[in-house]
Amino acid sequence: MKITKERVINVNEKFKRYLPIGSVVLMKDAKKRVMITGYAVKSPDFGEKVFDYIGCLFPEGVIAPDKNLLFDHKDIRQIFAIGYSDEEQKNFSKKLDEATAIREAKMNKENTVDVDNNN
Repeated sequence: MKITKERVINVNEKFKRYLPIGSVVLMKDAKKRVMITGYAVKSPDFGEKVFDYIGCLFPEGVIAPDKNLLFDHKDIRQIFAIGYSDEEQKNFSKKLDEATAIREAKMNKENTVDVDNNN
């Protein structure tokens, strides 16, 4: 099934941040598709940065532990397939969205500088 531009836009509106596990996407400036295998991953190579997704090459799958890809939702250019979604996945996604919002609010607060006008 070919996904039209309109379908991609509608899917991105429905899944504002987290697509279900098993979704197959194409990253911006990429030629090879990626299958989403997990969420909210940190890598020691990137400090405290938390990536939205971890994935593997499609259709190859996980070929080695060090060959996974870390990326954010904003980096997705096109969605080819949406992974399995049921009530459990939807509830998990909602909790993930809430946790992400809390983490981002905390990071924004930590990066805010209070200006003391009394000095």
